[in-house]
Amino acid sequence: MSEQTLQPDNDRQETLPEPPPPAHKNPAAATLARISLTQMTLAVLVVIFLWQWFDGHRAIGDMQQQLAKKLAELDGASKANQVLLAQSQGEVRELSAKLAALEARYAEAQNQRAALEALYNDLSVSRDETALAEVEQMLLIAGQQLQLSANVKAALIAMQSADTRLQRMDRPSFNGLRKAIGQDMDKLRALPGVDTTGINLQIDTLIAAVDELPLVYQQRVAKKEEAAQAAAPNDETAWQKLLREIWQDVKQLVRMEDTGKAEIPLLPPNQEFFLRENLKLRLLSARLALLSRDEDGFRHELKTAQQWTARYFDGKSNEVVRVLAGMKKIAAAPVSIELPDVSPSLQAVRNYRLMHEHAAERSLPRKPAQ
Repeated sequence: MSEQTLQPDNDRQETLPEPPPPAHKNPAAATLARISLTQMTLAVLVVIFLWQWFDGHRAIGDMQQQLAKKLAELDGASKANQVLLAQSQGEVRELSAKLAALEARYAEAQNQRAALEALYNDLSVSRDETALAEVEQMLLIAGQQLQLSANVKAALIAMQSADTRLQRMDRPSFNGLRKAIGQDMDKLRALPGVDTTGINLQIDTLIAAVDELPLVYQQRVAKKEEAAQAAAPNDETAWQKLLREIWQDVKQLVRMEDTGKAEIPLLPPNQEFFLRENLKLRLLSARLALLSRDEDGFRHELKTAQQWTARYFDGKSNEVVRVLAGMKKIAAAPVSIELPDVSPSLQAVRNYRLMHEHAAERSLPRKPAQ
């Protein structure tokens, strides 16, 4: 190239009017050479504008994507909030229903409490009246037991129950009533005891022994037969036994004996049955007289039973002796006792009850006159 460059210089020196031909240039450089400064400025501005526009378009696209994503997230959150809101509304409705039910129950409880308070006040006011009514009823039962059946034990139990009821109240104002009841109980405790149960058992024993009592002629014939059997020898023959029995029968045809009685009552079998049954009825009548505290009737029935036993049954037998001894022992036992008057305690309770009722009436508030 040095040769080429040198040669044009030589030619130029020779021929000055013609410039040397341009060397080969870069198209971009040629293009830049032809563009002026203004065009370059405009081009730069256009490029900057285009770059900013693309950058802004890209930023707007990113923002749109982010916005779409945010909107999707907000939409999902909104749906979740709607579901939660629906659940919350359902729970609120349930809570409202429960609250209404609780309010209704609270109102009902308040009404019940007011009713219970009113009832308690009424009971506290009438507690003394109720206790006095119970004590009066127990004392009435005690009086009825004494008057109707003379049952001292039952009357004493009823009066002890009345005293225990007053003791549980623990009121000093009831000390006078308890004192009156205690005096009447002392009267009942001082009474002599009547063994009604023991006498009943003895009467039952006598009734059971009536069927085994031997009559007068039955016991004597039985003794004769036992004596004859005891006198028979052990080595006698059949003919000797037959002759002995014939001789015993012959001796029984006529018998003379001192019985110690003006007459011996001879009873047929059917009359024997009625005799024993009538004797049992006499003993049962004596039991009824014992339970009703009829001492005269009790002794009369036992006396009649003793007379029948001594007349119709053999007084020398052990069974009859035991029965007669038992009848005499029962007849000597005390049956009727003089019962005390227990009405003072009942009258004291009634008087106190009337005083308490009058005091309660005076303490009640009076209605104002209209």
